[in-house]
Formats: sequence, structure tokens, C-alpha cells
Amino acid sequence: MVMLVEHIFYLDNTYRLCKLYVWSMRITIDLPENLLSKALKITKIRTKTELIKESLINLIQREKIKNIKNYRGKIDLDIDIDCLRN
Repeated sequence: MVMLVEHIFYLDNTYRLCKLYVWSMRITIDLPENLLSKALKITKIRTKTELIKESLINLIQREKIKNIKNYRGKIDLDIDIDCLRN
């Protein structure tokens, strides 16, 4: 399934309307009902689809943060904090 999503981006000091094509797919998965019901109750999310989407977004964000943390102490940005604060 392909959906057309219009989104406004801020680029080059102007707002531009961009048309994005978003592909989505239908899949069949077996998930434990008790996990789904607990997650729906805790998050107050209404549908299983939205719950899965939110879960995937959170998982991706968590993994990106984990990967960024691997660079701690390995990159010297040469930033003068006092200069930035003034």
C-alpha cells in the first residue's frame, strides 16, 4: 500500500510543501495477547496497529541513542563553551 503524505519542511529560510510517498505493508504476526493487552492498558493507545508503530519508533530511537553513546570520548569537537555562552 502506498500513501501520499504532504508535509511542510523548513528549508533555506522558507517553508516548502513536500509530497512524501510512504510505503506500508500488511503483515501477519503472532504476538502474546497478554503483552498486547498490558501495553495497550499502560500506554492508553487505542489500537494494536498504533501500539506496534509506537513500539517500533521507540525501539529505533533507543538503538540510535545506544549507537551514539559508543562515540563518547572518541570525538573531539574543539568547542569553546565559554565562547558559546556569551
